[in-house]
Amino acid sequence: MRVSARNQLAGKVKKIIPGAVNAEVTLDCGGFDVVAIITSDSVERLGLVVGKPAYAVVKASDVLVATD
Repeated sequence: MRVSARNQLAGKVKKIIPGAVNAEVTLDCGGFDVVAIITSDSVERLGLVVGKPAYAVVKASDVLVATD
């Protein structure tokens, strides 16, 4: 896989919560979890199952930071 995004976090699928259209996928990235909402079609197309290695690719402009 070659992508231009520099922020690639390796992990394993920890949990998948399916929905009607989207699914919530949790990756265990070794000490912290990354949670993403992706389409159910993407879960199937990528063959995501609990325990499978996967990457979270984060584009910096898509990250929001907030305080109380």
